[in-house]
Amino acid sequence: MNRLFGAAPKGPKPTLDSAISNVDSRLQSVDVKLASLTAELTTYQTKLSKMREGPGKSALKEKAKKVLLQRRRYEAQREQLQGQVWNMEQAQNMQDNLKNVMTTVDALKTTNKELRKQYGKVDIDKIERMQDEMADLMDVGNEIQESLSRGYDVPEDVDEADLDAELEALGMEMEMEAEEGIGAVPGFLQDEVPEFVDEAPVREGKAVKEAAG
Repeated sequence: MNRLFGAAPKGPKPTLDSAISNVDSRLQSVDVKLASLTAELTTYQTKLSKMREGPGKSALKEKAKKVLLQRRRYEAQREQLQGQVWNMEQAQNMQDNLKNVMTTVDALKTTNKELRKQYGKVDIDKIERMQDEMADLMDVGNEIQESLSRGYDVPEDVDEADLDAELEALGMEMEMEAEEGIGAVPGFLQDEVPEFVDEAPVREGKAVKEAAG
């Protein structure tokens, strides 16, 4: 078998990048030859346009035909090489896409594993119980706030007649105090005269007479 196909080549296996690079180098070489043949054909066409019909012109035409045939062959070779590069680039794109897909899959697997590990530590029942306890505490807090903000107003069941009688009694008491000359001090405050007052209040009329006398 080795005599027919030879021994297996040693060294690293070729990659798509190296293969594409090699074909690109061949394309550049073909482009150089095509440019040279095109320049040669241009020279022949220029000479043929100035020559008369005869053996010399016929010989030059034969040379031009040979050059033209060579250029066609190189053009066909160039198309083949371009097709090879195109196919290898498409294969390389597929390979890169597959690598990206595998990387994404590996990342998803790792993320899924971590999520399972983290969520495994979460006790849903414990969270529900904590939420219920928080709701109960909120209700207790609201009750405390309502209790602290309760007003000390007059009960709603107070008899209006009793209030009218009390107001009337207060009015009569104020009239009596005014007749006795006690002044604007209410009766329930008369016994609470400050200790620093030396003399009792003087009636306004008497004070005026003493000042005039």
